Amino acid sequence: MRAVKVWDLPMRLFHWALVLSILVAWTTQHFSLMDLHIWAGESILTLVLFRVFWGFVGSDTARFRTFLHRPAVALRHLAGPWRREPDLQAGHNPAGGWMVLAMLALLGLQAGTGLFSNDDGDAEGPLMHLIRKSQSNTLSHLHSLTFVAIEAAIATHVLAIGVYAAVKRQNLVWPMIGGTKRLPPETEPPRIAGPVRALATFAVAVAAVAWLVRL
Repeated sequence: MRAVKVWDLPMRLFHWALVLSILVAWTTQHFSLMDLHIWAGESILTLVLFRVFWGFVGSDTARFRTFLHRPAVALRHLAGPWRREPDLQAGHNPAGGWMVLAMLALLGLQAGTGLFSNDDGDAEGPLMHLIRKSQSNTLSHLHSLTFVAIEAAIATHVLAIGVYAAVKRQNLVWPMIGGTKRLPPETEPPRIAGPVRALATFAVAVAAVAWLVRL
């Protein structure tokens, strides 16, 4: 086995920045710090947009076409979670790929509805003025429900990491910190995109969200 770089720095920064932003969004909502809550929501939307763009132009392991398999393949992967076996997957496994897609969809819906939400008090989403109050109330309710689904997805994700560590002896956390994974010598290293492309992609995501919230 040899160390192979599987996750680029932009992907790792995205992952941990998203964790932090979700934590800030959850905390500020519970303590009614709505200005910071809105900032956290806009940060999440920016990160989600970056990840979607990076899924088409980024490194091999970040691209949707490399880790989104047919649902039947993901189900077969989930059918054997108790088998102890080496981790030979350079990027996301078949089930993890669909979890990524589900999480991006939920976070996109959460951040998107937050733009139009209100709390019947002083806090309003930056785009609430574009719709009627009744429509904003509906989206506010959906905003709350979506976060419950996100909490469930996060719990499932953490549980899966624990199962893989305890049963399969596979550490899924370290590669997302250090970027490398020990794989067989014959494994072809994935192509890693350069930092200039990542910065340009992130700049596009920032500009898109900045334009959106200032409509």
